[in-house]
Amino acid sequence: MASSNTFVIVGGGLAGAKAVEALRDSNFDGRIILFADEEHLPYERPPLSKEFLAGKKSLSDFTVQTSDWYHDHDVDVRLGVKVSSVDPSAHTVRLPGDTQVHYDKLLLATGSASRRPAIPGSDAAGVHYLRSYQDAEVLNSVLVQGSSIAVVGAGWIGLEVAAGARRRGVDVTVVEIAEQPLLAAVGEEVGKVFADLHRDHGVDLRLRAQVEEITRADGKATGLKMRDGSTVAADAVLVAVGAKPNVELAERAGLSMGDGGVLVDATLRTSDPDIYAVGDIAAAEHPLFGSRIRTEHWANALKQPAVAAAGMLGRPGEYAELPYFFTDQYDLGMEYVGHAPSFDRVVFRGDVAGREFVAFWLDDDSRVLAGMNVNIWDVLDDVKDLIRSGNPVDADGLADPQSPLADLTN
Repeated sequence: MASSNTFVIVGGGLAGAKAVEALRDSNFDGRIILFADEEHLPYERPPLSKEFLAGKKSLSDFTVQTSDWYHDHDVDVRLGVKVSSVDPSAHTVRLPGDTQVHYDKLLLATGSASRRPAIPGSDAAGVHYLRSYQDAEVLNSVLVQGSSIAVVGAGWIGLEVAAGARRRGVDVTVVEIAEQPLLAAVGEEVGKVFADLHRDHGVDLRLRAQVEEITRADGKATGLKMRDGSTVAADAVLVAVGAKPNVELAERAGLSMGDGGVLVDATLRTSDPDIYAVGDIAAAEHPLFGSRIRTEHWANALKQPAVAAAGMLGRPGEYAELPYFFTDQYDLGMEYVGHAPSFDRVVFRGDVAGREFVAFWLDDDSRVLAGMNVNIWDVLDDVKDLIRSGNPVDADGLADPQSPLADLTN
């Protein structure tokens, strides 16, 4: 007998699509409604700053499932519909036009939006952000050989776009307020690796640099004026200073908030037993680290939905995956795994100058908190084992390429 339950998913990204897949793979035969505020079927976002800008992939290549798949699996996909509010007591979501839709279980997978700092001139034509496919399409059209772009922010998105632009023969200036790129993510020593990488490929990288305003003429951006009085001339400006989780629905619904997102337990359930949250917005209890973790990583959007779907179906499960992300910039490819919001030191193993190495972030007890493999592709599982063991390691052995990583796990 078919279930009479209705499960509603709010969010048209990878997490929303994977939740639908997980529910149907778990033989849930009730009604599923997926609300996506974009007009496109759910797609993955990492290619927007990677393969799409490199001309290697089109939207269809990173769309999670086809319209036929959703039809065949009896999923009611509503594109271009932004949910206005959630009423947990009535178990309803409200849509534009005051329409209400009932749910038995609700999954919030609302993702993030680009941070938009109040920089004078940011409303000018030619100022870009990169979060959606539409953003990427517009950016793609302006990155033409011989043009120039100023990138505000040396985070992952800013650096990936810089690399893609340089491959196209675009002049690139990156300005960053910190003393190194990616400082909050990887620290000063590894940040310098990325600084050297981009400078070696012709990027004008300006560190400890504050933007005073985006200059403009006839309503169009012409570059940047810096706090120190220097200027950057550019045909376009990309503001890439991080992301802001879309938690407004959860806040207005009265769900417990904290750590920058929606508080969820290890099953990804919120303070309301019938509402779950995944992806960028979920500040989740992590059984290994004994703390809450909220990361804006592709891997969470990929893997958390299966755990949430199990919980929605009343089945056991917990999300214990290590945080993971990756990047490709020029000839540097890397994977990062673990969680090191603070650390005591970084240990390098391999050829740092040649950009073929592994970096390990250690605490003051010499336990590995995180690891990053750069252009080395057979060590990820060993790095994960070192992190999961929670045991102190011999730093000299860690730095020695002749010492097998597997032997350092006790």
